[in-house]
Amino acid sequence: MPTRAEVDAKAEAEKSKVKKSASNKSPQLLRGFKDILPVDQKYWEFIRKTADSFANGYGFSRIDPPILEEASLFIRSIGKQTDIVEKEMFSFSDTGQGTVVLRPEATASVVRAYINHGMISLPQPVKLYYWGPMFRRERPQSGRQRQFHQFGFEILGDDNPVIDAQIISITNNFYQQIGLNQISIQVNSIGCPDCRKVYIQELVTYYRSKRKMLCEDCKKRLTKNPLRLLDCKKQSCEVIKAEAPQIIDWIDEECKTHFMKVVEYLDELNISYILNPTLVRGLDYYSKTVFEIWPSDKEEGSQSVLAGGGRYDGLFEVLGGQPTPAAGVAIGIERTILQLKHKEIKVGKGLSPDVFLAQIGDQAKVKSLLLFEQLRKEKIKVAENFAKDSLKAQLELANKLGVRYALILGQKEVMDGTILIRDMESGVQEIIDFNKTVQELKKKISNKF
Repeated sequence: MPTRAEVDAKAEAEKSKVKKSASNKSPQLLRGFKDILPVDQKYWEFIRKTADSFANGYGFSRIDPPILEEASLFIRSIGKQTDIVEKEMFSFSDTGQGTVVLRPEATASVVRAYINHGMISLPQPVKLYYWGPMFRRERPQSGRQRQFHQFGFEILGDDNPVIDAQIISITNNFYQQIGLNQISIQVNSIGCPDCRKVYIQELVTYYRSKRKMLCEDCKKRLTKNPLRLLDCKKQSCEVIKAEAPQIIDWIDEECKTHFMKVVEYLDELNISYILNPTLVRGLDYYSKTVFEIWPSDKEEGSQSVLAGGGRYDGLFEVLGGQPTPAAGVAIGIERTILQLKHKEIKVGKGLSPDVFLAQIGDQAKVKSLLLFEQLRKEKIKVAENFAKDSLKAQLELANKLGVRYALILGQKEVMDGTILIRDMESGVQEIIDFNKTVQELKKKISNKF
């Protein structure tokens, strides 16, 4: 039998082996996070350019709030009893700063910035636009990641129902513009905090009678945050929700009149919508109008929602500001890109080059480096691989990139002060004066279109 010392030595050797194996393992992505690879950048560029165009066209100014904020900002704005605050925020203690979080959404940050920087003194309404990553510690699945991206439009400082309609119209127009015209716009009014009190009592009475049939989360919501009962997507609770009291029957006349004005504007704009009496959104700061954008062929599950928003008039006071009405929308970029792919909508080739610059020999390399910079400054999209010496390998790469023209510069051309231009489709080559390269390329590229 092995001695105790031999057993211990063997155990230590195994531990060392495991440690060494772990240290040699390639680091992996964290669960719920994704790399945005070059192959997908054309979609991101397409969405970004369209969003920027809409922001400029509708008069929105760009704002970039920080990714890290005080935890209290979202606890006060989103609500203590919401799923986001209870279990989905990435929070940690920062020395001297208290508890801080990676922002789970951007509207609260925009409102904080509005208050902090005295934007109430600006001509109202203030129209702001943002773009960036958000973070939630939720179960990753298709269309839902722990780091995700949104852009949004916020109109702050006006309570006219036309603002609600305009936000919905902008969102609808965005999806029409990018080719996703098969969408479902669902709208509802959740009234104001005062008229919601009576409704919530009715809702609790109804759900208590069905308590045994509720999922575990909804049993907790029944006592903590009853309005969130209508936000549950589990099949068993969907059946109960269908028979629940409808909030539109309980809101006061002022809220009802506001909502009727919103839908009248949508009618006048010929925007199709569905009145969804159970739509409440998952954030406590909403009041009056709420809406969501779904694909028309949506699958079950909340991750299918492409965009959502509404009015949040009471949020400013909650965060210590003056009473200020506002409305906005957040648009999910990953989910929108998934739909573009699902519908096989072409978004262009991205930054595909028009020209490939090939070179042979040290002198040609130096001259090509200088020429490349000249072409780039003239905004001619040019590709190269200066590390390759083989002309064949370089032209094979040019073919893979799908360029129309290849520039070929060898030792002979350097000596003669010329350069070869090859049409990659026809194979026809011509020799031109090196100093006229930019001029000739501009002519050829413009003629191609």
